[in-house]
Amino acid sequence: MAHLGVGIGWRPEIADAVERLPGLDWVEVVAENICPGHLPASLHRLLDRGVRVVPHGVSLGLGGADRPDAGKLAALGERAVALGAPLVTEHIAFVRTSSPALEAGHLLPVPRTRDALDVLCENVRIAQDALPVPLALENIAALFSWPGEELTEARFLTELVERTGVRLLIDVANLHTNRVNRGEDPAAVLDAIPLDALAYVHVAGGVERGGVWHDTHAHPVPPVVLDVLAELRRRVEPAGVLLERDDDFPPEGELEGELSAIRAVLDGGPADLGARTTRTTRSNSTTRPAPAQTPPAQTPPEQIPPEQARTRVGLQQAALLSALVAGTPLPEGFDRQRIRVQGRALAAKRASVVAKVAPELPAILGGEDAYRTAFLGYARHRPMTDGYRRDALDFAEHLLIQDLPADPAARRRLTLWWRDRAGTRPPRRIVRWARTLLGRAA
Repeated sequence: MAHLGVGIGWRPEIADAVERLPGLDWVEVVAENICPGHLPASLHRLLDRGVRVVPHGVSLGLGGADRPDAGKLAALGERAVALGAPLVTEHIAFVRTSSPALEAGHLLPVPRTRDALDVLCENVRIAQDALPVPLALENIAALFSWPGEELTEARFLTELVERTGVRLLIDVANLHTNRVNRGEDPAAVLDAIPLDALAYVHVAGGVERGGVWHDTHAHPVPPVVLDVLAELRRRVEPAGVLLERDDDFPPEGELEGELSAIRAVLDGGPADLGARTTRTTRSNSTTRPAPAQTPPAQTPPEQIPPEQARTRVGLQQAALLSALVAGTPLPEGFDRQRIRVQGRALAAKRASVVAKVAPELPAILGGEDAYRTAFLGYARHRPMTDGYRRDALDFAEHLLIQDLPADPAARRRLTLWWRDRAGTRPPRRIVRWARTLLGRAA
């Protein structure tokens, strides 16, 4: 694997600061946020300096029951070629279901079962065949566990690598998240996974609220996450380590300080990290839930016909996602409190991304608080089905159908905004009434 060094996630909000960071070896970009033919000038300047750029996908949903979308795979490959990237990365997660058609708007954990592993492995092979460069997959942060899981996290990742040859992107912040939320020991995971398949490492910040760790990418990297990085460094020298920050961006000096802290851990090496490891264990003793029960070792069963596995996984994922975003009954066996937390997190994420996609909406509605209140009310009854841009249009149309905003001037501005983007007139009053009645009946 190519040596990458220490890098940072490139975001438009901190593009100038990223270019000025001393000793920067590489950056990672969210693949869906760039266009191969129209790369931002900042990325061109970084490439001209010899800084590597790696595209990081968030929308493939390789852990979903459906086979990967050929168009999304082609788009990811185009970005890798345009950037001259040595690899592309994605997540071990599902993000949508096709029956019913629902979008989570964020990464959700797959059940660690034989069915889900079979589906994931086939999806990974399809992606590998379609992509022009190697693929690495990231372990995700989870707020909840699936009932009836058959494999540990380490066994799931190990068999995925053994069956597909895919490389791993290990996020040490996600290992810490899953320690707090699911009782999974990061050291035990690192001991059991094939670190010779490691492509690179993510480091990020988060925050704990009410005994639940939220992987926000909007907070400084805490010592406990650096401790997990140190645990990994004791076992292997990673080819690359990357700092992620997606929101609430700090001053340039703080970003530089976090990168320096990461370099210090990497330079410490195996001999200097014993005290750091001990401190990690103590620091989490008050918040860690009871350790997750380790499923017994099992001999892999005979290969299940993929379509049968896909059907079962699809039904499981659809039932869960529908409960999270559409208010249908939650399947048995899930922790209801954790699912409520996850549902709120999905809605908040959706509101935040729509505000970034359509920044005019908060201004039209009178500010961030008024926008968020209106959007969360809309989201309770309208699951996302076709991406964030469509969601922004549907939200605006929903408001107009309800004769909102109450201020006529704001309503006129919203009407013009909607018309410019939808390419048609807002629905007439009789159509609005009909849609409202149909919605109530549904």
